[in-house]
Amino acid sequence: MSYISLSGLSAAQLDLNTTSNNLANANTFGFKESRAEFGDVYSNSLFTHAKTTPGQGVQAAKVAQQFHEGSSIYTNNPMDLRISGTGFFAVSKDRLTPQQNELTRNGAFHINKDNYMVTANDEFLLGYDVNKDTGEVLSYEPQPINIPAEFGKPKQTSTIEVGVNLPANGDLNDPALFDYSDPETYNRSTSSTIYDSMGQSYKMTTYYLKDQNQPNTWQTYYTVTDQQGEKPINITGGDVTSPSGHVGHTMRFNNDGTLASINNGNPIVSDPLGSGPNPIDLNGADVTQTLGFQLDSTTQFAAPFELTKFDEDGATTGFLTKVDVDETGNVLGTYSNGEAVTLGRVSLVRVANEQGLDKKGGTQWDSTQDSGDKIWGESNKGSFGTISSGSLEQSNIDMTQELVDLISAQRNFQANSRALEVHNQLQQNILQIR
Repeated sequence: MSYISLSGLSAAQLDLNTTSNNLANANTFGFKESRAEFGDVYSNSLFTHAKTTPGQGVQAAKVAQQFHEGSSIYTNNPMDLRISGTGFFAVSKDRLTPQQNELTRNGAFHINKDNYMVTANDEFLLGYDVNKDTGEVLSYEPQPINIPAEFGKPKQTSTIEVGVNLPANGDLNDPALFDYSDPETYNRSTSSTIYDSMGQSYKMTTYYLKDQNQPNTWQTYYTVTDQQGEKPINITGGDVTSPSGHVGHTMRFNNDGTLASINNGNPIVSDPLGSGPNPIDLNGADVTQTLGFQLDSTTQFAAPFELTKFDEDGATTGFLTKVDVDETGNVLGTYSNGEAVTLGRVSLVRVANEQGLDKKGGTQWDSTQDSGDKIWGESNKGSFGTISSGSLEQSNIDMTQELVDLISAQRNFQANSRALEVHNQLQQNILQIR
C-alpha cells in the first residue's frame, strides 16, 4: 500500500508542477500549455489472482503539449507577427547555418544592429529571397531576412516631364523686366527637386511668364539653387541677373489652346537644358549629360493655372523609414527616396505530428522522428496558415481551468499523503501488538 501511495504522491507532484509551469507562462507569447497524462500500474504473478489484484499504483505516461491557438493581442508594431493556422516560424541561432533551425510561434521580432530580423534571443528569422521588382520568390532555400538601412544608388536627373495648363486670360508681362525674386514680373512658378550623380538634391524653380509682345506666347525661365541651397544658379549657364541669360523655352500655342511650337517656331522636341555655351554641371565639373525637359502636354485653356503632370527620373539614396509585412509574408521596406521594396518573404514550417516535437525552451521546438520532417512553405498557401502583422499570439492557457486543475492536483496530493499516513499508523499498531 505504501508504494501505491508513493506513486500517487509522485503523480500528484508532477501534476502540480505541470500546472504551475502553465500558470507561470500565462503571459509568454506563443507558449503552449502542457498536460500531465498518467497510466495505472498493474502486475500479477502465479501467486496472485487477477480478479482480486487492485493494481500497483500510477505512473506518468507523458507531459503532452496542447497546440491549439492562443488569442491575439494587438500591438500596432509591424514587426510583431502572428500565425493564424498550424504553421511555425523558423529561426536559426547562427546566421551562416540556417539549415540548423528551430520552430516557434512567438512572433515578437525586431531588427538587430546588422539589420536582420531576430527574436528577443537574437535568433534569426528565416525567409526566402525574392525579386525586388516583381516580388516573386527566387529560391525556396531559407535564409535570414535582412532589411537594409539604405536602398538604391543615386541617379542623376536626366529627364523631366511637365504637364501644365497656362491660363489663356493670364496677365501680360514684359520679358525684359523678369526678375525671379519679384513675383510681380511673372505669372506663376513651380518648384521641383533634381539630383546630381552623387544623389545631392537641388531645388529647381520654373517661372512662367505670358509675353506681352507676342500673342499666345509664354516664356519659361529656370533657376537651380547651389549645393548650399541658397544662391540661385542659371541652369543654362547664363548670368542669373540677366533675363536673357536664363530663358529656358519660348512656347507658342494654337488658337484651340494646344501647344504649337517650342523656341521660335521649332517643332516640339525634348529640348535639353544645359546645352548653352556654358552648361552647368551640378557637381562643378564638365557636363556629361544634359537635362531633358519635356513640355509636350502643356496647354493654354481658359482655366486656372494647374500642374497636371510632373515626372523626373533622378533619385537619391533612400533610408529606411518603415517596415510592413503583408498576409503573404512579404517583408516590405519603405525608404525616404520614395522606394517601396519587397525585401523577402517569411517562411513557414509545419510537421505531420506536432505532439512529437522536441521542446527546446524559449517557446521553441525541433523536429524528431515522431513529429516527422519539417515541411517548408509560405503564408496563405495550403495548411501553413496566414501571417498577421501588428499582433502576437498569446499563450493558450485557460486561467480558470488551470486554477481548477491546481486545486484538483492539490487534493490528490493530500489524499495520497493521508493514505500513506494511515498505512504507517497501521504498521505501528501491528508492531506494538504483544
